[in-house]
Amino acid sequence: MNAQQRQLLVQAGIGVEQYDEIISSMYDAALDSLSLGRAMKLMRNLFQANYVTLILRVSEDTAMAPMIVSGEVGGVDDPSGAVIYLTYENEGAPFNAIKPDVVFTIEDLMSLAEWSSSTYYLMYCHPYNSFYMLGVNIATPEGGTLRFRINRPKSAPAFSETDRLLCELLVPHLRRAMHIHSQLDRKASMGTLYSQAISRLSVATMVLDESGKVLEYNPVASEILESNDGLKLVGGRLEATYPSDNRELQRVLRAAFAGQGAEAENATAALSIARPSGQVSFGVVVESVPSQDLADSKVRPAAVVYIRDAAGKSLANTMVTKQLFNLTPAETALALELANGLSLEEAAEELNIRRNTARAHLRSIFSKTGVRRQTELVRIMLNSVMALGSSPKVYESPVPRPQLAPSVRRSA
Repeated sequence: MNAQQRQLLVQAGIGVEQYDEIISSMYDAALDSLSLGRAMKLMRNLFQANYVTLILRVSEDTAMAPMIVSGEVGGVDDPSGAVIYLTYENEGAPFNAIKPDVVFTIEDLMSLAEWSSSTYYLMYCHPYNSFYMLGVNIATPEGGTLRFRINRPKSAPAFSETDRLLCELLVPHLRRAMHIHSQLDRKASMGTLYSQAISRLSVATMVLDESGKVLEYNPVASEILESNDGLKLVGGRLEATYPSDNRELQRVLRAAFAGQGAEAENATAALSIARPSGQVSFGVVVESVPSQDLADSKVRPAAVVYIRDAAGKSLANTMVTKQLFNLTPAETALALELANGLSLEEAAEELNIRRNTARAHLRSIFSKTGVRRQTELVRIMLNSVMALGSSPKVYESPVPRPQLAPSVRRSA
């Protein structure tokens, strides 16, 4: 912070600790969207405003946009600082054509008399006692615009030049914090998609820290652990049922942890885990997770474990399979049973159809897929993308993201 900015804080009556709390809260919100309420409430108190608003993802052809509001919406101000997710009436708003990163007030656009009689004010601002406005359209690194609005009631003083300069001081931090949040959110979304794809392929995954504790696992892994048939969690750590298998598993895990350096190649090893039930053994692959963390951490991911149950059934989606191979519903059902390892006779019994009917369906399937043998049919089905269209159970975060209200209108 330069001398001019420090002088501005003194002029506004803001201490360094208060300013630091506001900036810190912005970056906390970048890591945790639920912390956004605290940041916006601090800014609302800073400007003595009744509302602080962030308007997201506004495009020229979109009349309504998601909006995050901190204030007494409905006459209630949540003491915890929680924000409210509403929709913004973008169409007809007089503030959207203002150049990016220019802090403005209503008086920069029109007289207060004109504002008081404008349709937009009467429809979307007056009902919420929102008269004075300090705002900025913040250009984001991704090429979008984040609209930031600070509102005061008519009974409050108009925004001053000091308020404008103070808002300008906060804008770069708000832009950077929201950019970090956007990048992290995008990576988290892609990670979720990849994790779901792995689950649909019937591959169990577990992520372990360097102490061997399981940090997270997908639904397929959950089913394997719940069966307690070869693999289990003991004190939060992965173990095999049989001592000989467990010794080998722990050796492989330790090797993966040792190969975790940032410049080291991924240490990968495979092993077979026997199952007390007598089912085909689990195939297990352990791979180290290279670390580029600058700070030491005891709970960072150190290894990922992939497990495949060769005896497990395919999670292929019926509709996707039908569309891929142009099959009828009856042919699709038979094809999926064959892909799960049943013989034609077993599949007919499972589907409660005659063997001759099953043979007729199989001939039609052969004709449509261009294969001549049942083993070849199973191969092309298992190697296809049919499993990627299914929707297995996915465990949600313990703290779900707030959902945007679909139709509530609010002013900016």
